Amino acid sequence: MADRTHPVLLFDGVCTLCDRSVQFVLGHEPAGLVRFASLQSSVGRDMMAACGIDPDEIDSVVFVEAGVCYLRSDAALRVAGYLSAPWRWLSAVHVVPRPARDYVYDWIARHRYRWFGTRAACRIPTPETRARFLDADEVGP
Repeated sequence: MADRTHPVLLFDGVCTLCDRSVQFVLGHEPAGLVRFASLQSSVGRDMMAACGIDPDEIDSVVFVEAGVCYLRSDAALRVAGYLSAPWRWLSAVHVVPRPARDYVYDWIARHRYRWFGTRAACRIPTPETRARFLDADEVGP
């Protein structure tokens, strides 16, 4: 794994909803522990391969924590656990059975490009957040 000391959120770098989600985590994760990389980057692809995930067949965020890979609603809820209150309380949704959670996750994921749009490329991290992006060298200066 590229980074076993920090949890890593792998996200769709061309998805506007995903970008907004990353920006939300940056603004509400006070400890600054979570690192990021796009699914399309070489770092993201290598981490997915290490998780046994085909990088060409993924349609989900991936959250890698202590070498364990979480997908779909499990990934989102693990990330929520790092956020400040009241957002971290969303992690309690894990009590809802995974098939129900993933049904909602998949429904949103299926429509995300139409509802929120796409970007031609990943957003370039700001100087303040650049160190938290493992693929920062791939997206710009």
